[in-house]
Amino acid sequence: MIISLQHRSIMFPAASLLTTLLLALSIAASPVEIRNSPITLPIARRLNTSGGSINILQHDQSRAAALKNVGENTLNRRTGSIAVTNDAVGYIAAVGVGSPATTYNLIVDTGSSNTWVGAGTAYVKTSTSVDTGEPVEVTYGSGSFSGTEYTDTVTLGSGLTITAQSIGVAATSTGFTGVDGIIGIGPLDLTEGTLTDEPDYDDPDCIISEIVVGISFEPTTTETDTNGELTFGGTDATKYTGDIAYTPLTTTYPASYYWGINESITYGTTTILSETAGIVDTGTTLILIATNAFSKYESATGATLDRTTGLLRITTTQYDALEDLNFNVGSNTYALTANAQIWPRALNTYLGGSADYIYLVVNSIGTPSGEGLDFINGYTFLERFYSVFDTTNSQVGFATTAYTDATTN
Repeated sequence: MIISLQHRSIMFPAASLLTTLLLALSIAASPVEIRNSPITLPIARRLNTSGGSINILQHDQSRAAALKNVGENTLNRRTGSIAVTNDAVGYIAAVGVGSPATTYNLIVDTGSSNTWVGAGTAYVKTSTSVDTGEPVEVTYGSGSFSGTEYTDTVTLGSGLTITAQSIGVAATSTGFTGVDGIIGIGPLDLTEGTLTDEPDYDDPDCIISEIVVGISFEPTTTETDTNGELTFGGTDATKYTGDIAYTPLTTTYPASYYWGINESITYGTTTILSETAGIVDTGTTLILIATNAFSKYESATGATLDRTTGLLRITTTQYDALEDLNFNVGSNTYALTANAQIWPRALNTYLGGSADYIYLVVNSIGTPSGEGLDFINGYTFLERFYSVFDTTNSQVGFATTAYTDATTN
């Protein structure tokens, strides 16, 4: 193991990028919350309109189905079946691989843990590239990649360079357009079964003090916008207001395989979803809730189903009457205002919708409550609240931001 904190260059045995990165950052970490971590990585939102208008609902519901299926198939992980990546709306981080580095635009995904390149920009071998000879294969439901595991130098922003890092290099891939691969920041168990020769993550040398990732998104009304940030090993206090409130990870299956929490949802004072398990997910664009909760929300708002987009549509009068949609997590409530419940009107045409309509970002997950994954708090929730994914303490945190009550949409 080689550590040089002065140059922020770290070498560890092969492991997931997130594990290696956070181990590097935690070498001198104290067991308290680290504010203003020096390692940050910008995230850009990109609408994938290469095939014309996008169907966000279809992609999100397909992803939700795949997320549930991976829990059901945990006894047969060698199939490598994990969550489908949302290729309708991507949240992209620029990551350097090799020396000199080639920059790859990778989807940020909290629903998977493999990091790989080569879907778009071909992998460029340099003097730091080492072919392990190990095959790697992952199926994402509506996409997949297969190839070979390499170790190489990985550069994240200007803050950290990791040497001899394990990455997947795609020989073939399907379902990924306009991006080069994935940077997976989901729970480590999701990598199991994707490599023939799995590394031993129980090595005593791999004890990690603080595995924390902070994520900031900001509402945007443009097709492509660098409106987010990943912070590794701590949080960025400039991105949120007040304090971060934490809730323990759920033990309910299959939400427990992801960043799962328990919450209830009320529309105004009316309960539409009693406390149940679901997940927080950067790879889902909309807010998806169980079919019975969705029916109550549709009725309460007076919305009608728009056949073109699959989204709920409301009138200006109904928008003016919208009540807060409250996500009750532990003793804390996170309220989405009326403006936070609608899709950015400037981007309606990218959905194939009308520029004059008002579309809601809450929709059905496709199954009733009681199945162990009854909601997904997707990007449209996360752009209003700062989120913290804390593996060390098995918890997820939220805080308000300057955009919680914004009228951007």
